[in-house]
Amino acid sequence: MNQIYYVECDATHASNFVFDMPQGHRCWLLVMTKTPALFSVDGTLKQYPAHSAVLYPAYQKIYYRACADSFVNNWIRFDSDDAYVTKTSLPFGTPFALDDPDYCHKLFELLVVEHNFNRDYRDSSINCLLRTLFNKLLEAYFYEGFSAQYYNLLKLRIAIQNNPGEPWSVPKMADVLRLSPGYLQILYKKTFGISCMEDVINCRIRLAKEYLLHGSQSIAEIAFQCGYQHVEHFCRQFKKVTGSTPRSFQLQRPLTRMASDGS
Repeated sequence: MNQIYYVECDATHASNFVFDMPQGHRCWLLVMTKTPALFSVDGTLKQYPAHSAVLYPAYQKIYYRACADSFVNNWIRFDSDDAYVTKTSLPFGTPFALDDPDYCHKLFELLVVEHNFNRDYRDSSINCLLRTLFNKLLEAYFYEGFSAQYYNLLKLRIAIQNNPGEPWSVPKMADVLRLSPGYLQILYKKTFGISCMEDVINCRIRLAKEYLLHGSQSIAEIAFQCGYQHVEHFCRQFKKVTGSTPRSFQLQRPLTRMASDGS
């Protein structure tokens, strides 16, 4: 069970902002920064970059302050008796980098809504959102693939996943990130374990499978919607990835339905 006392997104403070609580709170405090800040860790004041998270348990000393023209953060003060909080592997009082700050920010926005609106499933929704947030924090804490370009690469990958039908090319993607095409390919493969164009192709084929099994479009229409200018190219690439032609794959649709009916 979780009880939120207060949660806030995009809290903005002046350059002289200081948060100093030697005795800590009587509950948990989670802070996510959107600008650089200075944190006291084991008695030493150290600067941490934007997109850092820090978790404080009850009664732990808290000290952080702005180190730029402003300090912007998301924060939540709460109680919990759930094991994913009380027995977390996250460090206490030591900031760590977030691998997907935009995702975490959206979770904070939803927590603000659920906390402030007295809806029927408020407590259940808050628990799901908070659990998801802690999962994302754990993923970030144990992730070792950060680079100077990581956040930009992640945004590019999300754009590819959401819009696989766009006319993606290595030069176009490199231009978006202001990198050379060769360096982009090296960096993308090192970060995600797959080349950028392989990622595009996989996303396109995954979308094509959805259309083939559950849509009513022709194969030519599906090819165009998935970013292919020529249906022959689409068919060759689909077979290379899946081992079957689009038509053969599409013919599995009635069999899939029969199997789901137990026939």
